[in-house]
Amino acid sequence: MVTVTGIFKTVDGAQRAMDRLQSIISREKMTLLSPGDATLAPKPVEVIAAEQPGMGKAMGGVAGAAVGIAGGVEVAAITATVPGVGPVVALGVLGGALLGFLGAKAGQAIDRALSEGLPEDELFVYEDALRRGRTVLVVSLADEASATSARRILEWEGAEAVDAAREMWWIGLRSAEQEHYSQGRAKFDRDEKFYRLGYEAALHAKYRCKEYDQIMSEMQSDLKEVQQRYPREDVEAPFLKGFERGRAYYQELCNKAPQ
Repeated sequence: MVTVTGIFKTVDGAQRAMDRLQSIISREKMTLLSPGDATLAPKPVEVIAAEQPGMGKAMGGVAGAAVGIAGGVEVAAITATVPGVGPVVALGVLGGALLGFLGAKAGQAIDRALSEGLPEDELFVYEDALRRGRTVLVVSLADEASATSARRILEWEGAEAVDAAREMWWIGLRSAEQEHYSQGRAKFDRDEKFYRLGYEAALHAKYRCKEYDQIMSEMQSDLKEVQQRYPREDVEAPFLKGFERGRAYYQELCNKAPQ
């Protein structure tokens, strides 16, 4: 499965993109995330529409379910509270998995069959977009050729790409991180690349709200991978500094999760 994501300023923009995407993929392969938009979930129901095997596990702390209308088509609508964002509505059968990751507490199990192929390393970008009031559209495609067509449609409809959103997220943090890092001897400009890699690694879904002793081996594996990519660079110190700062950044959000 290939996942393509577009970030929109409005729900309407995302839904127009969904309409156009139906020329290459069925609507059930699309998932829309929107912050606190009650118009997407107008009426509560007891059973989630189009519920898939494992959806219950993936939902985790989901607050409620509803049937929503997107472009005239009835789809599953799920609501959950995401740390640092607030209420988020998801339309689509992957909504439970995405909200499970975004709102996961320590030790929460996510159904792997349902969530397979989801871009877990992009979740913090989705969260930042939702905090800024944006709507996120996630499309699951069978191959790269279809993904290329989907990216063109999203671009045509005015979507911001995940890579661009990721850069905006870092720009928003960079000054504070530079000031923090400059308290040490190392120069931020020299080490920023590896500091940022560590920072982003800490925000991966596999580390979310876990104790440090639970993530040591995987963190060392991530560090080793970066060292292999940059064998002649001094990677370890800035990577670990960035990882610690990334954990602190997310822990602030994690502490806001409902008890």
